Amino acid sequence: MHAVFWASVGTLFPFLMTALGAAVVFLFAGKSSARFQKMSLGFAAGVMIAASVWSLLLPAIAQAEEQGSPGWLVAGGGFLLGVVFLLLLDTLMPHLHAQASSPEGIHTHLGKNTLLFLAVTLHNIPEGMAVGLAFALGAQQGSDYTAFASALALCIGMGVQNFPEGAAISLPLKQEGMSAKKAFGFGALSGVVEPVFGILTVLVAGTVSTAMPWLLSFAAGAMMYVVVEELIPQAHLGEHSNAGTISVMAGFVLMMILDIAMG
Repeated sequence: MHAVFWASVGTLFPFLMTALGAAVVFLFAGKSSARFQKMSLGFAAGVMIAASVWSLLLPAIAQAEEQGSPGWLVAGGGFLLGVVFLLLLDTLMPHLHAQASSPEGIHTHLGKNTLLFLAVTLHNIPEGMAVGLAFALGAQQGSDYTAFASALALCIGMGVQNFPEGAAISLPLKQEGMSAKKAFGFGALSGVVEPVFGILTVLVAGTVSTAMPWLLSFAAGAMMYVVVEELIPQAHLGEHSNAGTISVMAGFVLMMILDIAMG
């Protein structure tokens, strides 16, 4: 329960930052800049790439080796399982990306706005798992505050990238004809899955003592799937893709510095 408490606290900040970013919809009278959306998605991708390595895979390898398991096996196996998990969700869950002309997943009669909302909800699932597991790992370490510092760095990094990501959710919804209040509500609601999946993953980790390194690498694989499949391609659509590229680098450097400096 101690780990669950810290997972709840840790995932609350990224959720609030998502809601704050979604509130940007009240500041835009018309359409948002395509370059702003590219930069938002690129920045989120950079943060998630760095977090996958420093906050998830490296701790997973270290803990697996402490348990007497091959670090490469646990990190590689968990990573691939995370990729398969997101691949299945991406294949089965109906959703629609903002720039796409047709929805993905199983056929459904859900409205376009709901499908747009579900597309972004997919992004937040691995983020919630990552932050929840990082704080649970910190709780397991007890008096060693290094893991807590690393979890805090991850929490800050995810929160910072969730601000533009929240805006990237609500603004396209408004452009599709949704009212500003409703677009904000959908944008904020998309962040709810972070504490939900963060807590659920910690509960699973608590039932099997050796599960933590597998789950850490699992979350890394899930996040990298989102980055490669959705965030980076959308950040480079159309002309002037260098804005998306620079934002990826900026997000990566910020998260790397946070993790190294605090962890």
